[in-house]
Amino acid sequence: MKTLKQLLDERPRAPLSVSPDDSVFSALELMAKHDIGAVLAMRDGQLAGIFSERDYARKIILLGKSSKDTKVQEIMTEKVLYALPEQTTDDAMALMTDKHIRHLPVLDNNKKVIGMVSIGDLVKETISQQAFLIQQLEQYIAS
Repeated sequence: MKTLKQLLDERPRAPLSVSPDDSVFSALELMAKHDIGAVLAMRDGQLAGIFSERDYARKIILLGKSSKDTKVQEIMTEKVLYALPEQTTDDAMALMTDKHIRHLPVLDNNKKVIGMVSIGDLVKETISQQAFLIQQLEQYIAS
């Protein structure tokens, strides 16, 4: 079972972020450009919040606000759940399932962001682990 650090080390890029002072529209443009569902809101190198498609749907569209006139800080989730790099993918999946969240920042002991995982990343890793285990069991049985 992989740790989140191991999973993040396999990735080519750092998580994308916006400033809390950016417009919701510009955050959505970034998310659409990179085909992602959430971005971190960073201020002076520190995690200030997370902005997701869910925030947009519930706090802009349903309330009739304008994404061009609303700042990310007005609707982002400020109380951000996070994981530590030494936690396993199973730990992260359990937390995300329990709290009904789709994106989880990974912070080191100094609260510095080192990455972010999505529920899709964790499901993909779980499937890969299971396929490997099945292959090993088939080889064992066949020998």
